[in-house]
Amino acid sequence: MHRTPLYRFHTDAGAQMVDFAGWEMPIRYGSIIEEHKQCRTSGGLFDVSHMGRVKVHGRHARRFLERLCSRRISDMQAGQCRYSLVCNAQGGVRDDVIVYRMDEDEFTVVVNASNREKLLGHFDQVRSSCDLVVKIDDQTMSTAMVALQGPKVMDLVSKVSKEIPTLKRYRFAIKNLVIMKLVVSRTGYTGEDGVEVILPAGAVEMAMKLLLKDVNAKDPNAAIKPVGLGARDTLRMEAAMPLYGHELGEEINALSCGVDFAISLDKHNQEKGERFVGQDALEKTAAEGGPKRKLVGIEIDGKRAARQGNVIKSGGREVGVVTSGCLAPTLDKVIAMGVVDRDLMSVGTLLTVDTGRAELEGKVVPMPFYKAAKG
Repeated sequence: MHRTPLYRFHTDAGAQMVDFAGWEMPIRYGSIIEEHKQCRTSGGLFDVSHMGRVKVHGRHARRFLERLCSRRISDMQAGQCRYSLVCNAQGGVRDDVIVYRMDEDEFTVVVNASNREKLLGHFDQVRSSCDLVVKIDDQTMSTAMVALQGPKVMDLVSKVSKEIPTLKRYRFAIKNLVIMKLVVSRTGYTGEDGVEVILPAGAVEMAMKLLLKDVNAKDPNAAIKPVGLGARDTLRMEAAMPLYGHELGEEINALSCGVDFAISLDKHNQEKGERFVGQDALEKTAAEGGPKRKLVGIEIDGKRAARQGNVIKSGGREVGVVTSGCLAPTLDKVIAMGVVDRDLMSVGTLLTVDTGRAELEGKVVPMPFYKAAKG
């Protein structure tokens, strides 16, 4: 298994380590619920170095990424991030990614750990199939990535940078710290405000120790504490953020996943008519009225959680399937996401989730389930 540059940091903090997509990662340091609430009420530090970081650069970098990504790339500005999907030819989802535009012909693409090698192969295939000048450099092992998320994070950041708190969401800045270059973006995967930071692998452990030491010295309540993958998952579910292997997948139509904003079916109107892989299939789906099932949020009565794969029923017949579910610590309610027949998507529609041992009553509710208060 791979280890991130923060492995020793995690073990020193008493983390329970697990295999996650071939990486030894912290699932929790103590209580998952306490770590979840720490992020919601103050701030959490997440090691996300296992995620892939791929530099795409060269004269045709923009056109190359237009072919790869479901969302427009050419109109991005330097310093802007954009969420997108990478699809297969059938309109399924190979991965969801964040694209950073570093310069005119230089981008960084952040991908999921479980899909990094698959996507690198896909990138090579797309590059070899077209006459484009582009270089692809996997920088995952030479860099680290951490996320600081929570309502007190930007106050902390403002003490070391006046620029970062002024960034709009999905924007980033490049900062020089001593001999290090940091890429700091106002992005995250928790539903809270905060930043994600890409920095050299050799510097991250010391940087994180100094950060936490400084915070703990100034704030006895510790605005920032380490948070593991367990709470990261419940946080993203409350925020209704999709996860590959759950809401997203190779066999799941991209128009079913609740992220239509990240799919530009008008790319043929763009410069040089670039179309993305899978666009033909998705245009066909759209022309037929859309996918038969789409993602909805479900609030379930009681305290028993629904799980991925549980059958969703209406009137005794199968109408969908649960993709994710949990007891939401912030809301103290059982929530789930799942795909259901199009005619059952209206808020308030009553549904039943069959766990195999019990049938749970629920109803369709708006997503996200949780919204952070605006500062």
